[in-house]
Amino acid sequence: MTQRAELATVLDRLAVDELITEYAAAVDDGDWTAYQALFTADGRADYRSAGGIEGDAGQIAGWLAENLSLFAMRQHLIVNRRLRFGFLDHDTGDTARVRADYVNPMRFTGDGGATAPDLVCGGRYDFGLLRTRDGWRLREVVVHEKWRRLPDRDPAAVTG
Repeated sequence: MTQRAELATVLDRLAVDELITEYAAAVDDGDWTAYQALFTADGRADYRSAGGIEGDAGQIAGWLAENLSLFAMRQHLIVNRRLRFGFLDHDTGDTARVRADYVNPMRFTGDGGATAPDLVCGGRYDFGLLRTRDGWRLREVVVHEKWRRLPDRDPAAVTG
């Protein structure tokens, strides 16, 4: 591999990493316009394993806006990113796949001064990306929720 090709690969890796980070920030910040802009025109997402829906980016943004409004605090941590570039029409680097693990603590709206999250879930994302004229964009997002935990509550508060 030439130095030029190595530099192009490094730049692509950085751009893909930035896209995944922007995805997490858009969801955590509730910026649904930015969320939709991360996708290709035909981009889709599948949140069914987490109790959600599957649909195009606009449908998913609407569903997320409604359901995540229950949480005053959301903080995606997307880690262990494994990136593989693929081929489209025999041109290296037009597609990419990212498998990444996530942990997502959230706090319900109205919890006052609580500092601990009310809900924590974790699992794995599968991202399918496409290089476009505007840079890398998400073509597919599939959530594989593996676990969910509610914090232990004081039994007296639950029964009393």
